[in-house]
Amino acid sequence: MYKDYKTRIKVNAEMEDAFAAFINPFTIELWSGYPAVMSKEANSEFSLWEGDITGRVLEVEDEKKIVQEWYFGEQEASSIATIKFFPQSGGKVQIDLLHTNIPEEAYDDIVEGWNDYYLGAIKTFLEVQ
Repeated sequence: MYKDYKTRIKVNAEMEDAFAAFINPFTIELWSGYPAVMSKEANSEFSLWEGDITGRVLEVEDEKKIVQEWYFGEQEASSIATIKFFPQSGGKVQIDLLHTNIPEEAYDDIVEGWNDYYLGAIKTFLEVQ
């Protein structure tokens, strides 16, 4: 069985910096502490946390949207993470995440990862700058 996860965060950051935190491998390394393989190119493979998270970039709209397929072994249904960026007043950026078809056995770990190690780490990184 599969589950979906949806969340939203707001960060005090420029749109360019918030977007780079998800797509620029150098910026990802700064907040994650690990080398990252990431590209804006559609159909390019990505790898984070020394291969703990791998997948393929499906679509990128600069400073608007990133769509990725995350790999979970041999599952049939594609697990899709869609990250959308919305400018807010006062120099804030709203980031909406929808991650679909997460394998049930991985769901709690993925949600914790998004909240603590991915989105949480990006928010901390961007707001400390």
